[in-house]
Amino acid sequence: MSARESASDGGKSGPKVGAKDGPNLDGKPGPARRLVAIVLDEASIGRSNADQEQECSIAIYDLLDRNSFAVPGHDRGPYRLTIALHEKKLLFRVSDDRGEPVIAHLLSLTPFRRVVRDYFMLCDSYYGAIRTRSAAEIEAIDMGRRGLHDEAAALLVKRLHGKIEIDFDTARRLFTLIAALHWKG
Repeated sequence: MSARESASDGGKSGPKVGAKDGPNLDGKPGPARRLVAIVLDEASIGRSNADQEQECSIAIYDLLDRNSFAVPGHDRGPYRLTIALHEKKLLFRVSDDRGEPVIAHLLSLTPFRRVVRDYFMLCDSYYGAIRTRSAAEIEAIDMGRRGLHDEAAALLVKRLHGKIEIDFDTARRLFTLIAALHWKG
């Protein structure tokens, strides 16, 4: 398994023994409504610098650790997600845990341009402020950063509506991955 591929179950692709569909006691969705693997298509996305690779790996780990993901009208989860770049759009290829295709969806990045740009600008301000600004100033910048992250997550839920069902927290984690793919370090 490369740095651009990850699975929460150590590379094994099946539901965990004893897991039930629906929320578990720990608040995680059951195996049918979740992602168990995410692969970034190197052929279309390309290789990145070491910092960007690390950010993507962390984002994938966090997303796989806790997510709610389903395809309306299909109960063939858990799911695998391959993310590719196709004509300046993200291509989400969703398959079941056996690798059988479920859906492919093109996501235009145009609606995310402003929020991604502003998000990176605030992130830069935040990391710069840590060294020189007061706690109140740092907190204000961080609140703005979280607000933009929430705005992007809401936009992602809206743009995927009817194609892929994700909850708000999953949308936040997925936006983190999308942002990491855009990050130049």
